This record gives sequence, structure tokens and C-alpha cells, in this order.
Amino acid sequence: MTHFSWEPSSLTLTFAADQDGPVRLVSLAGPAAPAPRIQDDLLPTQPLVEVLAPRYGRRNNSYRFDGTELGAGLRYVTHVATTEPATDGRPGRECLEIRQEHPDGLVVTSRFELVGGAPAVRTATTVSLRDGAAPLTLWAVTSLATGAVVSEDIDDLDIWSARTGWSAENRWAPTPLRAPGLPSIDPGARGETSRNRIAATSTSTWSSGLYNPAGAAVARSTGRTLAWQIEHNGAWHWEVGEDPDWNRGAVPIEDRVRAPEPYGPPKGDRSHDGAYVALLGPEDADHQWSLTLTPDVTFTTVPVTVTVAASFEDALGNLATHRRAARRPHPVGDTLPVVFNDYMNTLEGDPTTAKLLPLVDAAARAGAEYFCIDAGWYDDSAGWWASVGDWRPSTLRFPDGFGAVVDHIRDRGMVPGVWLEPEVVGVTSTAAETLPDEAFLRRHGERIREHQRYFLDMRSPAARAHLDEAVDRLIAEFGIGYFKFDYNVTPGAGTDVGAESAGQGLLEHDRALLAWLGDVLDRHPDLVIENCGSGAMRSDPAMLGTLQLQSTSDQQDPLLYPAIAVGALAHVLPEQAGNWAYPQPTMSDEEIVFAMGAGLAGRLYLAGVLSGMDDDQLALVGAAVEAHQATKHTLARAVPRFPTGLPTWDDQWLSVAFDAGDETLLVVWRLPAAAGDVELALPHLGGSVPTVEQVYPPAGVGAPWSVTPTTAGLTIGTEAGNAQARMYRLTV
Repeated sequence: MTHFSWEPSSLTLTFAADQDGPVRLVSLAGPAAPAPRIQDDLLPTQPLVEVLAPRYGRRNNSYRFDGTELGAGLRYVTHVATTEPATDGRPGRECLEIRQEHPDGLVVTSRFELVGGAPAVRTATTVSLRDGAAPLTLWAVTSLATGAVVSEDIDDLDIWSARTGWSAENRWAPTPLRAPGLPSIDPGARGETSRNRIAATSTSTWSSGLYNPAGAAVARSTGRTLAWQIEHNGAWHWEVGEDPDWNRGAVPIEDRVRAPEPYGPPKGDRSHDGAYVALLGPEDADHQWSLTLTPDVTFTTVPVTVTVAASFEDALGNLATHRRAARRPHPVGDTLPVVFNDYMNTLEGDPTTAKLLPLVDAAARAGAEYFCIDAGWYDDSAGWWASVGDWRPSTLRFPDGFGAVVDHIRDRGMVPGVWLEPEVVGVTSTAAETLPDEAFLRRHGERIREHQRYFLDMRSPAARAHLDEAVDRLIAEFGIGYFKFDYNVTPGAGTDVGAESAGQGLLEHDRALLAWLGDVLDRHPDLVIENCGSGAMRSDPAMLGTLQLQSTSDQQDPLLYPAIAVGALAHVLPEQAGNWAYPQPTMSDEEIVFAMGAGLAGRLYLAGVLSGMDDDQLALVGAAVEAHQATKHTLARAVPRFPTGLPTWDDQWLSVAFDAGDETLLVVWRLPAAAGDVELALPHLGGSVPTVEQVYPPAGVGAPWSVTPTTAGLTIGTEAGNAQARMYRLTV
């Protein structure tokens, strides 16, 4: 057996390969999460790479992406570790490449990267063919597959995933790997023979439209956690299943078939069954993806990142550290300016000069630094949905010209911004008539149409030229410094233009979109771009590795927003989590504080009819903006922790703590039906009793809260029965 380890700065990965078997990642360990000692014959058996092809198939038929014939047939060739220095403000990388080959000519290279010392490793798989090999059609290739960590005690595993949906995002919950997850159908042998798996799948281009592109496997008894994220802005799949050790102790089949008497039930030792995790981008069964390799055609999977830690919280923190290290730096976006947007619970897509000017004045008084005019600014009709795509200001909405409103924003000391939905063209727009068919996603010769929109194909020079002209013109003519990029419809499986499968066409389109966004930021390095994606339906690490902030929901009920805002922090950095705060003039002081609390738990994203507020109300909003300005850079170096757990939809006490090492910022919400007090667990303080300072609201506003520090955390209570929120700073 071949063993080798890779030990970059903050993790240790150990691989094994039998002479007659593929490479396996058998151990993943970190400083606070050492690997257990496992004898060689009990190491995880899951191959590092699975390759599903119609010519070869699986060794055992199932819905799963393990047990492929090609994956089992790979053999170790070599591995090489290298380092790449930091360049252009981006951190250095520690790298490992492992090469395997199949006797029929398939070459598989797994590349691992540890970015900037962050305790997580990113990996992707490249497949190719040797010269002279026959073409090979692929149906799936894993970015990573492993039994490390998850195989240690499969009866003790909870699998965490986050269901999501429009205005109901980030609903994290665990499922035991065994019943009720996968029922034990061979209990006498303590084995699991299910062909099923626990899985999460996202289709089309809403990468977080059904599930967030992240997950974790947690040992209930110890907390030891393997966590992952899929770094792709399109279709993906992950799964966790059992990996039965079918042959251990069993009588060989050749002896059974030659026995003079019936053999009876299987008699193998199933007590050392393991489990596996498989992480993929698009594949055939769910996404209509296929690709034919030739010696001249190679394929690289979408990247994924994994980490191991002593607890679920720590694992999520490791992924947050990786996201910070890996994302594109931005000279202005990294200053974390406060943005006011006129859409949510405010103008709702109906901007006019008369409505905007008072809002601009009020937003400036509250402390906003950017003012974004949302949907409708380009539309001369009563609606804005089907007319998107030309991106020229309305003359009816702005009788003195759009420039007059933009100048007013700038005169009040704010940077002007506008909403765009760049990847679509409305059916009533001029662009729908003037752009050539090759600019659009098509299938079977027809433009793909959904909800009165067509989809631009970002591989098309005509599509990119149309968008470049619009973006560059708005910046040059009006001095636009901020774009909110939305994405409200999806095109299905993809396009068959220039690709052998719809899924491959969509993958190429998704990658072209990321390249276009990078080009826009290269041309306009001070431009700040928000990733909206229909209220967080595309909140993935690929988009957030490029853009500066993420709108976390379209939820308009302030009582429902805290659960979404806290849940978002499991996969979105605090400094990128644009949590809406939309106070209203009809609200009481306590209601304004509650609404502002969501914004303080991440990147404050301000809205609301501020122009209708009296001076005291606006001052209370301004105090929240001041609190955010004083704390935002602490949040931007902190990792989120969840003192009352990741929230369920019906929780009545919610909280999030931002652990910055030398201080902790804590936001707590109490909903109307909550009990009188709550215990907040803060184990990261190491048993020290913290000093507590209230950051928001100012003293004397709202009902009194009792806050009792303990060695375990805090006990918080209040007698009032209405919705309330508070922000605290904790030091030890």
C-alpha cells in the first residue's frame, strides 16, 4: 500500500492507494481536530475520484455517485507539492497535484489548494485522455469524494444541509445518517445496504434556489465535523451515503457457488462499514450534463472546498476564513460603505423624481454613503418587468432628466447606483428585436423564454458587447458607482448551442458570466457590485468570490428576517451579507430597533420610507448606522457563532455572535411569543466571564433587558412581550 501525506500550513491530508486500487483520501486533520489512528485494513475505502460514463457504469446500480467502474480502475502515478507566491494583493497558495491513470487511457489529476493559510482546502478534478485513446463520454465527475472523517462512526453522524427558497432562505437542519436518514435494512449485521443517500441538488442557474451550496457531517458525540462548500454559480450536487465493506470476512463467491449445500444468508463482517461524501458540479441525471473527452478535449470540474474542525461552528468558521482569503480584493468595497436601496418596503420598483428626492435627503441624514435606485428607472410604462434590457433612463419618471436625480444624490454626499438585471432581455425591449439570435440562450433553435424574458448567452460576443456598452455608458454619463445585479428567472437545463449537452452549454455560460464580471471590475476598479440573484437565489462562493456584497433575501416581514439573516452567515461572510433594515415611520421605537437589528448582523443594507420619519425616528435609524460604522470592520475579521443555534423558522429567541478574538459582537432578537429569558452559549470565550457593553440602541430607548454574564455565556431576559433586539460588545 502506498501512503503519502500533504501537510500545508493548517491541515494535514493523508492518502492511500493499494497496488490494485485507486487513490483514497483517508484522513483529513487540523490542529484542533487530530485524526484518529486507524489500522490500514480499516481505512476508508472510497476512491478520491468517481467518473461515471455510459460505457462503464457503476459496480452496483443505484442513484448514487459512488462505486463507478472508472473510479475503481484508476491507479496512482505520482503526486507533486508546490507553492505559489502572493500576487496582486491575493494571498499565496500551497498546492498538491495527484495524477492517476486508467488502463484504457483516462488520465485524472486532482488539484488541491490551501489559500493564504486558511484551514480549508479547495480541490477540483481534471480529466483527459492519452494520445490514441478512444473518445469517452462522461456523465459525472466528482470534484472530490472521500470517506475521511465520515467513516469514523457512521451510527454517530448528523448530516447538515440548508433548504432555501424565495423569502424563506437558509433553513439549516440536521438529519441522522442512519434512521431516519437511511433506514438500517440489515440490522443483524449492523450494516446498511441502502442504495439511497442523503443528498442536496441545485438545478439550473439559481445555485441556492433549493439548497445552499454547503453542508456538513457532524459526529454527535464529539462534535468533530467535516464541512464543505461548492464554489459554482450554477448546477451542483452533493451526497453522503454509506460505504459497505461487503467482502470483509465473507466466504468468496467462488467457494459459495461450488458448495454442495445452499449457503444461506450472507455471513460477512459488516461492523466496519464506512461512509462517503461526493461533491459534484453538473451531472447527467439531474442536470442533463454530458461531455465527450478526446485526446484534444479535457474537462475540469467546478471547485469545492472542505475543512475539518472540532465542532460544527469551528468548521463553518474555517470556511469563512477561506472565503476571505480566496475572494477578490476591492479597494472601495472593502471599506464596507452603507448602501440605501429604494426598493424593499419603500418604492417597490416605482421610482420617480418626486419620490426620490426626499428619500435621498433622508438617507443622507441617516448616514448612507451610497444610494441605489432600484428597478423601474428605465421604464416608461406602468410596470418594469418585461421592459428590461435597454438600460436607458425613463423620460416620464424623471421629467427634469435622470441626471438631475443622480446629481442630487451626489450633492448629498452619496455615490449613485442603479439596479440592473444584466443577463436577461425583456420581450418588450428594443434589445429583444435588435440583438441577433446568437446573443441568446437557445434550445432546439428556439430562444429560451421565461416569464416574459429571454436569456443572454454570456459566451456570445454580441451579448457581452451589449452589456459592456450599457455598463460603460451609465458610468461615463451619470457617474454610476454601484450596481445591484439581479437575476429573477432561470433558463432550465441550459443550451444546446455550441455544446453537446444542455448542461455543458450552461456550465460554459456560467463560467463566462464570472469572466465577464471580472472584466467589468478590471475596467472599473472602484465600481461596487451587489449580487442579488432574486433575493439570494444565487448566493454561492463563485459569485461572492468576485462581487462585493450579497442581498440575503426579499423577505418583507421584519419579524421573519432575523432567522434568514442569521442562517445566511453559515455560508456568506458577515461583510458581504447585505441584510435589509427597512424601518418605517409607522413603527414604534422598539420596532425600529428590531428592524435595524437585522442590518447590524452583517452588512447594513438600508431601506424604508425614511422621508416620512420625524427627527427622533430618523435619529434612531442614524444611531444604528453609527453603530454599524463602529463595528463593521470588526465583523469583517470575525467568524460567526450561533449561541442559540442555527435558527429554525419558528424560533422566538435568535442570536449571532461575531468572534473577532479580542472582542465579540452579539446581536439578539426576541420575538413576541418568546419566553422571558434565554441562555446564550459562548464556549469560544473559554469560560471567562465577559464584560458587556450595549452598542445599540442608545441608552434609554426601549424596554430594559437584564444581562447576566456567566462562565458559560450570557443569560438575557426582558419582561416586555413585543418584538425587540439588542446589540452588545463583549470583552474579556
